[in-house]
Amino acid sequence: MGYYDDHSQNRFREQKGNRGGIFFASVVGAILGAILVIIAIPALSNRGFLPYQIVTNENNAVESTTNDNQNVIQKQIAYDVNTNTTKAVEKAADAVVGINNIQSSSFWSDEEAGSSGEEAAGTGSGVVYKKAGGKAFVVTNHHVVEGATKLEVSFSDGTKIPAKLLGSDVWTDLAVLEVDADKIKKVAEFGDSDSLKMGEPVIAIGNPLGATFSGSVTQGIISGLKRTIPVDINQDGLIDWNAEVLQTDAAINPGNSGGALINIAGQLVGINSMKIAQNAVEGIGLSIPINSARPIIDDLEKFGTVKRPYMGVDLKSVSEIPAYYQEEALKLPRNINYGVALRQVVPNSPAAQAGLKELDVIVEMDGEKINDVIDLRKHLYQKKKIGEQMKIKYYREGKLKQTTLTLTGDTTQ
Repeated sequence: MGYYDDHSQNRFREQKGNRGGIFFASVVGAILGAILVIIAIPALSNRGFLPYQIVTNENNAVESTTNDNQNVIQKQIAYDVNTNTTKAVEKAADAVVGINNIQSSSFWSDEEAGSSGEEAAGTGSGVVYKKAGGKAFVVTNHHVVEGATKLEVSFSDGTKIPAKLLGSDVWTDLAVLEVDADKIKKVAEFGDSDSLKMGEPVIAIGNPLGATFSGSVTQGIISGLKRTIPVDINQDGLIDWNAEVLQTDAAINPGNSGGALINIAGQLVGINSMKIAQNAVEGIGLSIPINSARPIIDDLEKFGTVKRPYMGVDLKSVSEIPAYYQEEALKLPRNINYGVALRQVVPNSPAAQAGLKELDVIVEMDGEKINDVIDLRKHLYQKKKIGEQMKIKYYREGKLKQTTLTLTGDTTQ
């Protein structure tokens, strides 16, 4: 039906005796009324003003049910949703897998004194980042695989395959697994986490609550860049490390750990690690930047461990030592209340060869002030390489001294 405008001069004059015009107007009114009724029926049905409801059946049609249980089928118009978000998820989702941590267990029964077996100790997520030589490589979190006697990779269709742990790093909370590549459909594409901007949309993909919500997708934004989170490695109540992470408000829950944080292009920009779970804090998810993770991943894949510079010392922050011992045992000047005390020096280590001894207090490295153990480790791990020299200033018996140390890579500090 078309629409038109009558611009003739006589358009407002009544046509006497023009029964055809009256009939035509009646027909037009009836048609418009019918259209209004058709439009109004679904709204009235949903609000409960009609004696039947309209629902969608499996054949993509609208089914109206009357009080007499008689069904009337009407055609429904379907449409395809294709956005940047759905494209990103489609690109990356199949590269995210589940990780099953299986550990040995023992139990007692009436028939026997004791038995042992295996049980699932936890689940997490992982990201397939590489395929080569018939093998596929998966990055996940250290805490997802910690303590496992057996590991499995699971897929969204329920398929599970055995996985081999190539290496794990407690300091960065990263681990790398190896699996047969036969079942692997997609490999994640690395993005550039250094180019992320505040407010940029990101998507988290993982398996919160294990297989129950396999392949879940949550969307948010980058809420913070280069956030520093204190980490207690050995669970002794003291901070051992400051992890540098991305902050997002995309929901990251237990089971999401090890999963992917992707940008709107479907590229991997972070490995989801943890969620601050406090009653007063909501919507804070944390992710390891992929640019920081890549060298760790490479070392774990190739060597099974991270090749870090090694000093050969046991450390304690001066701030953690009572003032009495700072003065009596360490012989520190009264104005020096910072630095790192050496509790032990490994024989023949780089520190020993440089002349450092027990109870020495390091206060400076390469001209950079060292306040505590975290400062020392950050300088050593992030700014130095194996084979490089490092200038150290330290106090011994109250006197400031200096030495040069050549770093090796025999073990992890």
